[in-house]
Amino acid sequence: MTINCAGRLVSLDKPKIMGIVNLTPDSFFAGSRSREVAEAVRAAVEMLSQGADFLDLGAYSTRPGAADISIDEEKLRLLPAVRAIAREFPDAIVSVDTFRGEVARAAVGEGAAIVNDVSAGHLDPQMMEVVAALRVPYIMMHMRGTPQTMMADTVYGDIVHEMLSYFSGRIHTARSLGISDLILDPGFGFSKTLEQNYRVMQHLPDFAIAGLPILVGVSRKSMVRSVIGTDTDGALNGTTALHMAALQNGAGILRVHDVREAVECVKIYEKLAAAD
Repeated sequence: MTINCAGRLVSLDKPKIMGIVNLTPDSFFAGSRSREVAEAVRAAVEMLSQGADFLDLGAYSTRPGAADISIDEEKLRLLPAVRAIAREFPDAIVSVDTFRGEVARAAVGEGAAIVNDVSAGHLDPQMMEVVAALRVPYIMMHMRGTPQTMMADTVYGDIVHEMLSYFSGRIHTARSLGISDLILDPGFGFSKTLEQNYRVMQHLPDFAIAGLPILVGVSRKSMVRSVIGTDTDGALNGTTALHMAALQNGAGILRVHDVREAVECVKIYEKLAAAD
């Protein structure tokens, strides 16, 4: 299982770690925020040195209830950091976290090699056409509505079946446009209650449809915090526990705030798997 990142074939046969760099003032975990380009570069240095395989840069906060910002504001926050990191670390693989095709095109022009879209093309009808033209891997996440409205739409008949239907349609559309490298993200915390999040985690193997890799993003989220009764600062241990569950259920990429701990979790998982 490989993806083509700017001409480099990256194997996903073993789990990979994607470090989060938020270029926002209001992302839910303050420790991930990099308001200035220099801060983003320092975060990249630390994450790469700790073993990150990818860096995911985002400039539009998608936490529940986050404020909407313009395309121009998103690009103003995002592009200088993408440019600086791509220049400083030419071998690093940069992902751009955006649901806007115009932002994705500009970021790839500055050195990004993956597009990570929380809406799987629903919030910008041009996004998939842009990704197809750019010929970059595309991460498609499950979400209903927008980041502002998603938590008001959590009623499902059977959440797993409905999500599988959602991804089946999104995969068909992406393939018909010529997108070769697809990654599925179940969207933990997006349009899902606490119980629904854990049901999806338990059924994660069901999402290995069409042989596509699965990205899991649960780092320090409320599905961790609310169970163990802590805040974002105290959620690392619970996050690691859930990362192990995700790996055992087939996750191929962990999107994380804490790279060193996630790398260690993967090492333990691989040792455990090799003992079978």
